[in-house]
Amino acid sequence: MKNFLSILCIGLVSVAAYAQSPNRSTPPELTKAKNLQLSPIERFALSNGLKVVLLEKHTVPLLEIDLLVKTGSFDDPAGKEGLANFTFDLMDEGANGMDALKLADEIDFLGTTITTFAGNFSSGIDCLTPVSKLEPSLKLMSNIALQPTFSDADIERVRGLRLNGLLQDYDEPRIIARRAFDKFMYATNTPYGKFASEGSIRAYTKADLTAFHKANFIASNSTLIIVGDITRKEIAPILEKYFAAFPTGTSTPSIKPVPQQVKSRSIYLIDKPGAAQSVIRIGRIGTSRADEDYNAIVVMNTILGGSFTSRLNSNLREEHGYAYGASSGFAFWQVPGPFVASSAVQTDVTGPALGEFFNEFKKMRLPMPDADYERGKNYEALGYAGNFETNASIASALAELVLYNLDDNYFNTYVGRILAVSKKDLEAAAKKYIVPENMVIIVVGDRSKIEKGIKALNLGPITNLSIEAVLGKKPKL
Repeated sequence: MKNFLSILCIGLVSVAAYAQSPNRSTPPELTKAKNLQLSPIERFALSNGLKVVLLEKHTVPLLEIDLLVKTGSFDDPAGKEGLANFTFDLMDEGANGMDALKLADEIDFLGTTITTFAGNFSSGIDCLTPVSKLEPSLKLMSNIALQPTFSDADIERVRGLRLNGLLQDYDEPRIIARRAFDKFMYATNTPYGKFASEGSIRAYTKADLTAFHKANFIASNSTLIIVGDITRKEIAPILEKYFAAFPTGTSTPSIKPVPQQVKSRSIYLIDKPGAAQSVIRIGRIGTSRADEDYNAIVVMNTILGGSFTSRLNSNLREEHGYAYGASSGFAFWQVPGPFVASSAVQTDVTGPALGEFFNEFKKMRLPMPDADYERGKNYEALGYAGNFETNASIASALAELVLYNLDDNYFNTYVGRILAVSKKDLEAAAKKYIVPENMVIIVVGDRSKIEKGIKALNLGPITNLSIEAVLGKKPKL
């Protein structure tokens, strides 16, 4: 009986403790952000000089193998804009005697994923495979990389798809806004404001694709990036077997012009009658990846528009209900890339929403409250590890390391550098890179309903444009 009463008393105390209300008067304490502890990065080269970057990760029997080529859409020849993207799109449509269907069947049978892509400054072929299927997967990947077919039938089929896609762009406000932003941000003699048109798409020939591939798929212009459950000793001979045929030779990287900074504030209003929303895109030239202000800019933008709790999103979404979301970001290129703030807002509040963007830009240049400063640093530092959860995301980070010549220990020391950003550094970055008086403003929407509200802001001269003035004449299919 005594034991029973003792147990009953303990149970009642436990229930009472459990019933106590949690303290919600203050938010829970944040854990201390720690630096990453990625495995050491190994570098070696194959017999033909093809560079290899390897990071072992023995948690699951998977491998990410990415072929990085240091050529992108900004290297397209004049009059052949879109050629890099078109070439890489065709590479997995047939290779070494296999047509697109046969190649796709072989990849699916292995449980492997192989994709091709072309970015602005680099392109590549990405392969995710089980370790048990490594050799047959690498064989297919090397066939795609070294022996693409570029058949006439596939070229014409993909050309037709591209022209259809180009026609669809006329109904996509976000694409129209992006094209307009690039068109009016950059000088016409630079590659940054150009994009594939009906004329350039129709101009591609098999000879163009073959020449582009031959000029850029050489060992000195490429790097294999490998992440996953394998060692150098295990994979080196297999890579040698399938990539020793990678051509040697020298490549001459094209010198990219430095974009000229925006020196005034101009508004370009692209009319899309009947649009239920207006797409807003605002920006100027930011800075390059090598800038010593990089860490301060990252934290500053996290506060401005780089997180869900950012000032722009809190203002336009939470406070005013103008949009589902608003954001901002810097594209850190090899040359200074753009700073862009954007949102899609309800048509009837286009003017007020645009005004709130500039209110937040101006506030960003004021002294930073301690709470915002700490929140911005902690958000970036505590969330950084999430960028390295998968083999693919780690490989993507390693590609950045290769492209921008970062130190091999860069990722393991990143959090410490972010936490070391001072409030003074952050405030200086805001004043230097967020300059409301010098910005390009793009608005795509129903002019008849939004022009008056935009004019009332007195932000600058308005240039009214049609969609065809931005994208050109609609293609004839």
